[in-house]
Amino acid sequence: PPAAAALEWGWKDDEFFSVGAMIPEVNHTALFELVKALGEPRLLVQLLLALPPALCRGQLENLVEYISSETSPSDIRLFLDVWWEVMKHREGQEDATVSAFSALIHQHGAEPSLEDGLQPPKRFKGDPGNAPGLPTVLLEGLKQIRGSIAQPRLRCHALANLAELLGLSTGLGPGHSPLPIAEHLARLSAIVSLWGRDSESQFHPWGLGEKVREAERSLSLLPLTKPSREELFGGLDLLCSLLQDWGEELQDTLRGSEGLCFESYRLLDALTSLGKNLDFLLETGDLGEGETRVVLELTQLTQDFLRDTTAILKDLDTSLVSSVAMAVIEQRLDRHVDTCSVFASEKTWAFSNAWVECLVKNKALFQTPELILELLETLVSFATSHHDKEAQELQVQVTEAIVECYTELSLSDKNKVISGVLASWGGPGLSQNVQVVREGLQEDLNVTFNQLTKSVSDEGLSRAVAAMARLTLLSPEATVKQVCHLAVVNLGAHQFLAQILCSFPALNFLESPEDPGRPGSLVVRCLEEAVWGKLSTERDEEQFLQFLAFLMQPGSATPLVSPAEVTKAFVLPYLKSGSPEIELSLQILSKVLGIPSCSEEHWIKSCHPFPLLLSLCRLLDGYTKYWHQPKEQLFPSLETKDLILDILCQLCELVGPETVPSSELWVQSLAWLHRKVASLDWTVGLRLKKLYGDHFKNEVPATLFEICRLPEDEWTSQLWPAYGPGSGLLAWMECCCVSPALRDTMLALLTLNVDNPEEVNLFSKGFLVALIQVLPWCSHGEWKRLGAVLEQLLQRQVLHVPYTLEYVQHMPLLNLRPFSCHLQLSVLFLRGFQLLCSSSCSTWLPSEAWLHVVQLYCSSLTDLLASVQAAATASAQPCAQEVSFVCIQLFCHLLHVAAMLPASTEGCGEPLLVLALEVLSQYEVSSKADTSPCSALRKANEGHFLESITDNVGHEELRSTLLQKLSKLAARSEH
Repeated sequence: PPAAAALEWGWKDDEFFSVGAMIPEVNHTALFELVKALGEPRLLVQLLLALPPALCRGQLENLVEYISSETSPSDIRLFLDVWWEVMKHREGQEDATVSAFSALIHQHGAEPSLEDGLQPPKRFKGDPGNAPGLPTVLLEGLKQIRGSIAQPRLRCHALANLAELLGLSTGLGPGHSPLPIAEHLARLSAIVSLWGRDSESQFHPWGLGEKVREAERSLSLLPLTKPSREELFGGLDLLCSLLQDWGEELQDTLRGSEGLCFESYRLLDALTSLGKNLDFLLETGDLGEGETRVVLELTQLTQDFLRDTTAILKDLDTSLVSSVAMAVIEQRLDRHVDTCSVFASEKTWAFSNAWVECLVKNKALFQTPELILELLETLVSFATSHHDKEAQELQVQVTEAIVECYTELSLSDKNKVISGVLASWGGPGLSQNVQVVREGLQEDLNVTFNQLTKSVSDEGLSRAVAAMARLTLLSPEATVKQVCHLAVVNLGAHQFLAQILCSFPALNFLESPEDPGRPGSLVVRCLEEAVWGKLSTERDEEQFLQFLAFLMQPGSATPLVSPAEVTKAFVLPYLKSGSPEIELSLQILSKVLGIPSCSEEHWIKSCHPFPLLLSLCRLLDGYTKYWHQPKEQLFPSLETKDLILDILCQLCELVGPETVPSSELWVQSLAWLHRKVASLDWTVGLRLKKLYGDHFKNEVPATLFEICRLPEDEWTSQLWPAYGPGSGLLAWMECCCVSPALRDTMLALLTLNVDNPEEVNLFSKGFLVALIQVLPWCSHGEWKRLGAVLEQLLQRQVLHVPYTLEYVQHMPLLNLRPFSCHLQLSVLFLRGFQLLCSSSCSTWLPSEAWLHVVQLYCSSLTDLLASVQAAATASAQPCAQEVSFVCIQLFCHLLHVAAMLPASTEGCGEPLLVLALEVLSQYEVSSKADTSPCSALRKANEGHFLESITDNVGHEELRSTLLQKLSKLAARSEH
C-alpha cells in the first residue's frame, strides 16, 4: 500500500528516520501529552514493545522522568495505564500501523548503516520478555510518584499493578493454571458489570463485545515482563510499604458508600492471588533472613487487608454471564472453546432467542461429539418441560442446528455421539422425549430408506451411511428396525444394508433387559422383532441369514453382533421340539458355527455347550418316532435332520477340554452328557464318538456282533427289546447311516461267508428287509450314505440281486457288464417297493411318509442316471444301445413303482413324473447317438414298447404327460 511504501522510503532516506536512532527525535513531553490527550496508552505500549529491548527501556525511563516532574493525577493515570498495558500486551493483536512499524523494525533493525557507522544491537528480537530491567523501571517510577498518588482509585490501580507484576515472577509458584471456565466467565461478567455502572471508567461507553474483549485481556496476563529475584524482593518490599501507608484508608473507602470499582476489584483479586503465591514462596524458596522477614510481613498485611474487604466481592453482579459467554463465543476469544461447553450445557440460558441465535450463527464451533451431546441433553431437558407452540418452533431450530453440526463430524465421532445418545436415552433416543423429532420420524425413515435401497452401490454407500447417521442420531432403535425389516423384504439389498449398519459399531449397545438372564444388544432385539413371525418365504429366510452372517463377519469392519449373542438370542431359547421357530433357529446356528472365533477362547464356551449338545441329541432321538408323532406336534422336518447332524458334527469338533475351566469339570460334563444320552436312541451316542474319545465305548445292539467282527476294547453290546434275533443287519445298516467313517468301518468289519450259498441268500433277503425298515426314517444325507453301501456290496458281488426279464422282450445281445450294478440297483429298489407295498406292510407307514420315501427313491434314480452317463462317457467302446437299454429298464421300474403306490398317497406323482421325463430325455440322447444299420427299426420297436408300458399306468396325469413325451420322441426320430 502507498502508506507502507512511504514509510519504507522514509526509513531509509529521511534523516528523521535515522536507523541508529530507531524512532524520530521528537519532544517527549509533546509525545506523552499527546498520548494523554488521546487516551491511547495501548498504542504507545505497542510501539515501545516493537523496539529493541534497550531502546524500549530507555523510552520507558523517559516516561518515568516525565511523570516524576510536577506530577499530576493525569500523569499518574498515564503511567499506571502504560504499566497495565505492558502486562496485558500480546503479540499479534496490534493494528495495521503498529504491525507495519514492527515489521520495519524486524527488517532493518539488524542492518548496519554504512553511512553513520552505527552498529545495531548484537541481539535484537521484538520480544519484550528478553528486555531485562522493565520491571525495575516500573518499580522505580512508582517509588518516585508514590507521594503524589492521593486518590483511592489510583492507589488501588497502583497496588493492583504492583501485585500482579510480582505475581508473574517465576519464584512465586509453579505457574498460573487457567481458572475453571465457570469462574472465568463469572469474573468477566463482574468486570463488565463494574464498567457498565462506573461512569468514570474509560470503558463505560464501550459496547458489550468490546468490554468482554478487554475484560478477557485483563484476566489473561502473560508473563512477558517477569521480575528477576532482585526485582521481586524489591517489589515485595515496596508493596509492603505501600500497604502500610495506604491500607487503612483504602479499607475505609472500600467499606464506604462508594463501594467497589474496577480498580479496587483488581486489587482484591491480585492480593488474593499474591497471598497464595507468598505461601508457596515460604514453603519452597531458599530465602535469606531479610527476605523471609519481608515475605512474612507482607503476608500478614495482605491477610489483614483482605479480611475486612473481601466480603464485598460476594455482592458482585454476575447477571451478565450468559451475554458475556455469547460474546466470547461470537468473537472467538481465548476461552471460547471452553465457553462453548458451558453454553451447551447451561440449561438456565438455553432457548432464549439470543441463545438460539448464537448457536445457529456459530454452529462451526460446536462440531465435537462432547458439545453435541451436551446440546442434546439441553434440548431434551427443555423439550420435556416446554410444550407450547413457540417452544416447539425453537426446538425445531435447535434440532436442525445440532443435526448440521453432527453431519460435519467424522464417522468415528458420529459413533461417539450415538453411544452417548444410547447411554442417555436408550434405543428410542431423542424421539422418546422430543416431540418435534418424533412427529416426522417415520415419514423421514420411509423416504430416506426408499432412496437408499434404490442406490445399492459402492458409490452410494457413503451417502447412505451419512443419511443413516442422521436418522440414528434421532432414533437409533427405529432406524435399526427399519434396516432389519428392509434387509429381509428387499431382494438383494441385504448386504448393502448390512454394510451401512456395520458402519455404526456404537449400535452394539447392551440394553437393560426385562429378563436379566438374557442380556442382549439393541441390534439383536431389533433383529428378533424383524424375524419371528415375519418371514413368509424361503427367500426371506435366506436373505435374513445372509444379513445376519454379514453383521457377524463384515470383513474389515467391526462385527455388530457376536456369534455368542446370536446363539443366546436366536438358538438356545427355541432349540426344543414343539417350538415353531426351531427350523430357523437351526439354520441360524449353522451360520453362526461357520463364523471363526476372534479370540483364543472360543465363543461357544459361553453358550452352554453341553446342554446345547443334549438338545440336538434329543431332536435326533425324536426322528426315530418321526412318522408316529402326533399330527399337532411341531417337529422339524426330515429335510432338517441333515442340518442337525452337520451342526452336531461341528460342535463335537469345537467342544473340547479347553471349553471348560478344568479337566475334572470336562470329565464330569462328558459323564453328564453320556448319562443323559443313554436314555435316547442308541445311534445318537455313536454320533458323539469324536466328543467322547476314549472315555466311553460304542454301545450297540448285541445282534450287531453276530454279523460284524467288532473289537471289544472299542465296542460294547447291549440287550434292547427292539433288536431281537435276526436284527443284526438292521443295526448294521443304521450304523452305516451315522457317518461316512462309520460306514466304511461297518463295510470293513462285515462277516459273510460268500462260499456258503445259503448264507449269501439269507444275507441278501435280510438286507432287503432291513433296507425298507431304515428307508422311511432316513434323511437325504443318510440315504446317500446307504446308496454308497449298496454300490459297494454290489460291486464286491456280496449282495445277490437277480435280474429278471419281466421288462425285456428279447435277449439283448449287448455288453451290459459296465452297467450291471446300475441295473441291479434299480431292481433292488423295485423289490424294496414291492415288499413295502405288499399287504404285510400296507399299514406300516402313514400316508404322509410315502412322499418322503418316493423322494428318496427319485434322488437315488437321479444319481443312478448320472452314473450311467459317466460310465458311458468313460467307456472305450460306443455304448449308445446299452445306455438306451438301461434307460428303458429304469423307466419301466419307475412306472412299476408308481403303479404299486397306495391310492391314499398324495403328491407322489410329481417327483415320479419329473424323474420319468428325465429318464426319457436321457434315452432320447442315447437313442440319437445310435447310428447302427438297424437303429431305425429298433427305435420304433422300443417306442411301441414304452407306449404299451405307459398305457397301463393308472395315474391319469402321469400317463397322459408321458404319452405326449413319447409321441414327440417318435415324431423326432422319424425325421
